[in-house]
Amino acid sequence: MAPPQGASPATSPVPNKGLEAAGLAELSQVVRLLEGLVPKLGIASDAGRAAAEAALKLAKHVPPGGVAPGPQNAALAQMQQKQRQLAPMIAQMRAGGAGPVAAAAPPAGAAAA
Repeated sequence: MAPPQGASPATSPVPNKGLEAAGLAELSQVVRLLEGLVPKLGIASDAGRAAAEAALKLAKHVPPGGVAPGPQNAALAQMQQKQRQLAPMIAQMRAGGAGPVAAAAPPAGAAAA
């Protein structure tokens, strides 16, 4: 039996080139970050080796000069903005504070004053 008419689109979906460019720009930044971690971790360590291997595998998708500077700069600016937004929360977590909390309810069985 044939599928009902209109059950599938006449054409396949077209990828959004803008999203793809933004994704490749972010991937390029990730590769740079991983490459920067390798000397800090040491290539002899398991973490350093894993970072180097991941950078090599990902770099195949974003060869040098393969990403235009515009999307690359936009991705970097977006990452910096996210970091600025999260910085106060990260600092508070490192300080061990849980932030402002509502007044806790008295323990069960406690008499109200």
